[in-house]
Amino acid sequence: MTSTNEHPGAAEIIAAARLWLERAVIGLNLCPFAKSVYVKEQVRYAVSSARTVDEVLDDLTRELDILVAADPLQVETTLLILPQALQDFADFADFLDLVEVTLKVQGLTGTLQVASFHPQYQFADAEENDISNYTNRAPYPILHLLREASLARAIRHHPDPSRIYQENMATLNALGLEGWHALGVDAPGKPPGDGGKQHR
Repeated sequence: MTSTNEHPGAAEIIAAARLWLERAVIGLNLCPFAKSVYVKEQVRYAVSSARTVDEVLDDLTRELDILVAADPLQVETTLLILPQALQDFADFADFLDLVEVTLKVQGLTGTLQVASFHPQYQFADAEENDISNYTNRAPYPILHLLREASLARAIRHHPDPSRIYQENMATLNALGLEGWHALGVDAPGKPPGDGGKQHR
């Protein structure tokens, strides 16, 4: 495990992200590929001090470069955590367009991809407190940087990748909102069920 400490309270922020990974992402098996890199301590936790879009882009560009240069056995994937930026989900969703532009400009399309998580995450076809949104809810806005080759390899070894989404929905529906909130992985200081605006 590696981390950056550019933000006061970075240790607590990383601890919250790790708890979310342990109890939700891995504990509920929402991502069947997450456990192996987590237990091998191949996740980089980068806590950003960015407040503006330009500052987030600077941090994203730096973290993309770091991940490309890193030995995958040491750093397989990166969580860029944004405790002070893009707190409104509509702004976060708009920012994701710039993420794709950044990947293209850096020549990393097809090499890296970025998954997105947010405390208010809401799919365009879902109601605010629909349990389906919680597949992408996290205690902070997070940009998850992944290696395309590693993801493709993991998918090849999965018995039926097409069923991951359906299995996630079945898991979350069985858990329910109360069960999710009982995991203790909601955004700090946010009341349970504090949803957001739709992702396009």
